[in-house]
Amino acid sequence: MAHAVVATSYGGPEVLDVIELDPGHPGAGEVLLDVRACGVNASDWKRYSGAWGTDPDDLPIRIGQECAGVVLEVGPDVEDVQVGDEVIAYRVSGAYTDRLVAPVTALTPKPAALTWQKAAGLMVTGATAVHALSATKVGAGDTVLVHGASGGVGSMIVQLAHAKGARVIGTADPSNHEYLVDLGATPVGYGPGLVDRVRKAAHGELTAAIDVSGTREALDASVALIRDRRRVATIVGFSYGAALGIKLLGNGPGADPGVEIRAAARPQLARLVEQGRLDVRVGATYPLHEAARAHRAGIEMRVQGKVILIPGEVPARATQSRSRRLLRRAR
Repeated sequence: MAHAVVATSYGGPEVLDVIELDPGHPGAGEVLLDVRACGVNASDWKRYSGAWGTDPDDLPIRIGQECAGVVLEVGPDVEDVQVGDEVIAYRVSGAYTDRLVAPVTALTPKPAALTWQKAAGLMVTGATAVHALSATKVGAGDTVLVHGASGGVGSMIVQLAHAKGARVIGTADPSNHEYLVDLGATPVGYGPGLVDRVRKAAHGELTAAIDVSGTREALDASVALIRDRRRVATIVGFSYGAALGIKLLGNGPGADPGVEIRAAARPQLARLVEQGRLDVRVGATYPLHEAARAHRAGIEMRVQGKVILIPGEVPARATQSRSRRLLRRAR
């Protein structure tokens, strides 16, 4: 039996629970993974928060899009993956678990330079960052403003923009400014006077802006500072962003999901890690059974970089009857 995190209803992190289930055996084109670490992302809590709808027929909801682990078993028609291979799985469904059946098309070899925790946090934030930089056409010689630069996605955007030869101005709480300097960005604090502070820090024209925070302050500052709104994008502020006429990226209403760009980013991200040009900054780790705590930390933006869950021994919190009931519905 395996353990998996599910949302038993719609709401906040308090609706998360751990159940026992049979992960099953891999079918054609699939593998069974021994999961060593799971990446936590904003889309994980948005899925059960009600932000994307509240269909009761979808409950309980398996959580998680990315993880890293070792191949335990391969199904029929699998040729390029073997038992014992260390891999990253993205995009998958129900990654918050200790055993996962995943399609081979979702697998990327784990770079040897990465720990399990870092490997589990590479793909969602990295692919999102690649999409955002591509959509805003950031390259050598650009000066890009990144709002929410100290979080998981923001940290990736800063590093990848820097690798492209761009200069980065990053907004963050003052407690995170030293962290941004270490990433290669010029930090600027939030609050009144933001536009003037960014202009002073830029020492010239800003050419693009990417918003990861979703605040009106961030979006208003972006359009005030960037002449071409086609080079301004948000991955969270969809409603106000649409009103401003900027690019909307991700899973929100009217947004470009960038499916092909994000899928193609996987080998690129692995190569950059192997070349020493990209790092996954892990800010906090939690046991799998403390997913609710991990989500609260992410929602409250209390962590620099990625939040990671580590599978392991799970306390017997749920009754066997509850686990069996949720298992039947979660399959």
